[in-house]
Order: sequence, then structure tokens, then C-alpha cells
Amino acid sequence: MTGGEIAGLLAAGVFAVLVALLAVPILKLGKVFDELRLTIRSLNNETVPLIDEVTRTVSTTNSQLEKVDGITTNVSDASANVSALSSLVASTVGQPLIKVAAFSHGLRRAFGTTSGGAHRADRFGAAGHDTPGAAPTGPDAAGEARP
Repeated sequence: MTGGEIAGLLAAGVFAVLVALLAVPILKLGKVFDELRLTIRSLNNETVPLIDEVTRTVSTTNSQLEKVDGITTNVSDASANVSALSSLVASTVGQPLIKVAAFSHGLRRAFGTTSGGAHRADRFGAAGHDTPGAAPTGPDAAGEARP
């Protein structure tokens, strides 16, 4: 054997060791890709029914929201009707009641019967002030001096 043949055998051995060392990570990477493929397949198999269920849920929710929208519309209409009825009652019954109350108050004043004590002008007007020729009223009337 010559020196070239020995160098060739040595290079072939180093190359074989290098291929063996690189084969181990490549085989492990292949196993990782197999697991990844299985995971994606199972995820796909579980996701499709889940998406179908979400679609059914959204569809059911939309139908329920349509029912709630109808109820809300009916309540709004009923509220408007009650408001209109309240305005109608206030205008047809309230206005005449106010007029009747004013008329009865006028009659009581005309005939001199008051239910609330003295007349308003007597309570808040001249009766509270000392006028010439009138009897004194207030704290000075009893002879008490003001400080």
C-alpha cells in the first residue's frame, strides 16, 4: 500500500463517520415532522366540528336576537301609546279639573268661606305691618322692647 491509498482509506473512514454523525439528527428531524403531521391532522379533525358548533351557536343567537328585537319594538310602541294616552287624559280631564278648581275657589272667595284660614293678602300683606290707626302687631304689641 502506498501513501496515497492509505490517505484515501483514511478520508473514506472520516467521511463515513461524518455521514453517520449527520444521519442521527436527520432521522430525529424526520420523527419530529411525523409528529407534527399527526398533530395537524388531529387538530384539523377537532377543529371542524368545533367550527360547526360555533356556527350553529351564532345562528341560534341571531334568531334569539331577532326575537328580542321584536319584543323591544313592541315595548317601544306600547310606551309611545301609554305616553299618548297620558297626554290625552291630561288634556281632556286635567284642563277641565283645573278650571273647576279655579271656579270653586272663586265661588268660595265670593261667598266669603275660606278653608285655609285668613285671606292671602291678610296673611302676608298689610296685616303684618303696623299701620297708623291699627292695633300694633308683632313683638312690640305685648310691650316688649326690641333689642
